[in-house]
Amino acid sequence: MLRLGAIGFGLRTQTVLKAIYSLGRKAEIVAITDPRKKEIYEKLKEQGEDVDHIRFFIDPDEMLDRGDLDGVLVGTRCSLHTTMALKVLARDIPLFLEKPVATNMDDLLTLSNMDLNDKLVVVSFPLRLTPLVKLAKEILVSGKIGTVEHVQAYNNVPYGGVYYHDWYRDERETGGLFLQKATHDLDYINYLLGIKPVRICAMKSKQVFKGTKPPSLKCIDCEEKESCYESPFSIYYTPSETEPTKPHESLCSFAVDTGNEDSGSILIEYETGMHVVYSQNFFARKGAAKRGARLLGYKGTLEFDWYKDELKVFMHHTPQVEKYKLGAALGHGGGDLVLAKNFLDVIEGKAETLAPLSAGLLSVLMCLKAKESAITKTFQRIEW
Repeated sequence: MLRLGAIGFGLRTQTVLKAIYSLGRKAEIVAITDPRKKEIYEKLKEQGEDVDHIRFFIDPDEMLDRGDLDGVLVGTRCSLHTTMALKVLARDIPLFLEKPVATNMDDLLTLSNMDLNDKLVVVSFPLRLTPLVKLAKEILVSGKIGTVEHVQAYNNVPYGGVYYHDWYRDERETGGLFLQKATHDLDYINYLLGIKPVRICAMKSKQVFKGTKPPSLKCIDCEEKESCYESPFSIYYTPSETEPTKPHESLCSFAVDTGNEDSGSILIEYETGMHVVYSQNFFARKGAAKRGARLLGYKGTLEFDWYKDELKVFMHHTPQVEKYKLGAALGHGGGDLVLAKNFLDVIEGKAETLAPLSAGLLSVLMCLKAKESAITKTFQRIEW
């Protein structure tokens, strides 16, 4: 039986553990470090989980030293990812590390300069492992559309409200929305292209989620709570996949302290001279949801969208159009299940990581450079 520990037992850690358990492998959570240990214990017990074998800790070092663990999942708030990753890797324990792997340049450089065993790390990059990206990679490698010479990528987030009425609004914790969302998209783009990014520029805007409501105002205390589209007490509210468990604590999305931009765009130059354009938006809703990319070669164009679970290939010099439906997949388009399996395989020495730390470091570097570009209105070199 593989003994797993968790540092930070939030929604993401629980989602990954569900994927692990669904595999039917001999693995279980035996140790949890989280300041909410009493609340977590009671919740797991209510869900019918066997909690008697789980040890709860406040100090992660104590858990790592006394837990006799085969693997550890780090799912703390973002600002602590680097600190906790270093603690785990210092003990040569296989690590599942939630993205972003760092939220600032100091942490990024610390993590990249350490003599760490990259082979023990599986970064939470499920998009690169989805069936859609797997098929896209196979088609690109075949040469069917020719060399990719341009990419148009997009992410219109239908549950974007979570970034304004919950702790995600605190940019000191998240590092901003490039690090929250674009980190995934830039990774799968890098994976598909297989070439090096060299220069980046970006722009971000805050046009919708701003206002004059008082700081820290809760939706429940607002006189507009039943008419505001962003209020969980409105019949028009679009529930989020990261819905707060306590809607009565949801904060106003139109207060003076919301933080976070509500749209952003990135332009990236790669070593061959080709470029990628990526844009993300946090006030699109319902049918406007879209996440995927168009990759254009001289021979054809490949396009996919996770919300439609669909991939198309348009040939440029014949009327041929190919369309693929891969079947609805849960958990980041099916990527979570692949990540979970890979993590267990890495622990048991059966496979190498499919989402290495080096990919996480590059993605963070690109996001931090994009953020700097948006602030300074300059191009930034992508280099250590």
